[in-house]
Amino acid sequence: MMIQASHAYIRALLSQGQSLSLLFARLAVAYGFYDPAMQKWSDIGSVATWFESLGIPFPTLHAYMAASTEILGVILLTLGLFTRIISIPLIVIMMVAIATVHLSHGFSAGDNGFEIPLYYMLFLALFASLGAGKFSFRLSIVW
Repeated sequence: MMIQASHAYIRALLSQGQSLSLLFARLAVAYGFYDPAMQKWSDIGSVATWFESLGIPFPTLHAYMAASTEILGVILLTLGLFTRIISIPLIVIMMVAIATVHLSHGFSAGDNGFEIPLYYMLFLALFASLGAGKFSFRLSIVW
């Protein structure tokens, strides 16, 4: 009986932190996308050249798409707007980053492996399934 009561109390207490946890996670992921997005925008031509060297088709178009998606992701994740929707293209960006850059370096982040992009994908998958939480701007669009 006491274990059940303790479990119920702890569960209720921890569930109160869900929206706050989602807020902090959204802000951390948005911050992580900010610098790469700004670097892409500061020299989009170099990004297109780099994308071409990686074998990415239509490198200029994809450089603009990646940079736009990342900066839009920073804004929307920070505000908690369309969090479920923006998470999907950001996951795709992480999948491409893993496949084209990080996979050949193994798992470890210290070796430029796919560890960090994988963590971003996991957070983004949570946002896609759970949404932004209570601490977000909301529009009256049902998603």
